[in-house]
Amino acid sequence: MEVNKFHGQIPARWQLASTLQINLSHNDLSGAVPELFGYLPKLEQLDLSYNNLEGAIPTSGIFENSAAVVLDGNKGLCSNSSRLALPICPGISSSATKTKHHMSLLATLLLIVLPPLTIASLVLLCFLPALWKRAVFLFFQLAVVSKKMFHFVSHHKRKEVHTVPCNDEKKLKRVSYQDILKATNWFSSLHTISSTSTGSVYVGRFKFDRRLVAIKVFNVSEPTGSDSYFIECEVLRNTRHRNIMCPVTVCSTFDSQNHEFKALIFKFMVNGSLDRWLHSEQHSGIPGRGLNFGQRICIAADVASALDYVHNQLTPPLIHFDLKPENILLDDDMTARLSDFGSAKFLSNMFIPKSLDDVGGTVGYMAPEYGLGYEITVGVDAYSFGVLLLELLTGKRPTDDMFVDGLTLPSFSESMFPERVAEILDPRMGHEEYQGCAEVWTQRYIVPLVALGLSCTVKSPKDRPGMKDVCAKLSAIRDAFLEHRDDD
Repeated sequence: MEVNKFHGQIPARWQLASTLQINLSHNDLSGAVPELFGYLPKLEQLDLSYNNLEGAIPTSGIFENSAAVVLDGNKGLCSNSSRLALPICPGISSSATKTKHHMSLLATLLLIVLPPLTIASLVLLCFLPALWKRAVFLFFQLAVVSKKMFHFVSHHKRKEVHTVPCNDEKKLKRVSYQDILKATNWFSSLHTISSTSTGSVYVGRFKFDRRLVAIKVFNVSEPTGSDSYFIECEVLRNTRHRNIMCPVTVCSTFDSQNHEFKALIFKFMVNGSLDRWLHSEQHSGIPGRGLNFGQRICIAADVASALDYVHNQLTPPLIHFDLKPENILLDDDMTARLSDFGSAKFLSNMFIPKSLDDVGGTVGYMAPEYGLGYEITVGVDAYSFGVLLLELLTGKRPTDDMFVDGLTLPSFSESMFPERVAEILDPRMGHEEYQGCAEVWTQRYIVPLVALGLSCTVKSPKDRPGMKDVCAKLSAIRDAFLEHRDDD
């Protein structure tokens, strides 16, 4: 029943007691989520995403399993359960109770403070004449010192280098291991977003903050995990860009067994990773969650902007080394943010990687020079970006089963370019935003984008364009498309 024009409230009764899956996504439903869904004994999957539902989420039945319930796109929902990645429902407090409590505290405070304060006042009156002379002398001394300090600070202030905070939002309080333990429900599997050899990412909420956060806990018992933590801290300390994930706080301490514990806490990206949108059927088992052409080109431009920044605006340049859809996260307005810098390296005289052993990467996105003896440059990120751009257009992973016997996503795309390029496009990528004919749309936007992806994936790194040029071309194509769409 998804993608219809259903509106109004969901009926409070459901006659089909043996229902296994319910999909009411992408409609115009409003009101609360009925309790009835929690009473269906055989219900395994419930998708209510992208409606206008509001209010508290039920807590029984299927709602006890956050992986079985999809609620994205309903901005009015809340929950008192930590299992669901939703804001906490506002509680109702009694103002009379608060006032009574405050009066009680005030009375107690007066009883404690008033007697000593009275005695101190009497003593002060006895010694006031002598103290007054001494105070006048100290005042003039302090004035002289303050004037000197003011000139000293004013002189040296121009030489200071102030670091800009990584995040303009209000910072979280300093968090402890116990805070993280409770926020993740003792590192429950229900709170786990992803897990690798270097660590795991959990979704949670601290008691002192209503916002959802993503907590990246590093596996410091492994050398790769410990190295990844310090690399990410160094990278994120030196970067500031709207398309780069930035932590809101950090936790470096010891756990309950006195083992080293390190974690980074990020804002929770409500729309998950790009991989979940491009290949939703492999994650949730529910097809239909897709990206239109306008969203894809904007995401590609966001990622290109982030790479242009780390390659050309940082000194020394920074190479990500593991660019792929899993490491691109989408905010609530679908803004793309580059994440996971655990394999990143600053390209300086102290580090000039020579082989694959020195760096990370993922099969399908790694540049061919990894195994051919070329000197590693920022061109490895350009290659990965080219693969990513082709994946955005075709909807195919570079590790798809069809790519065998030397056939790759770039070579497959090149074999169809330009005459048959329309045949390789992702069928889920509608172009309803463009009101002209499909042929004009293809020639005006698709052909230049595929050409850009192919230019980034040429074998010789010196023949690839830099990310500054890639970013400029992508931005021009995006702006032209959005302008034409808005005019229509």
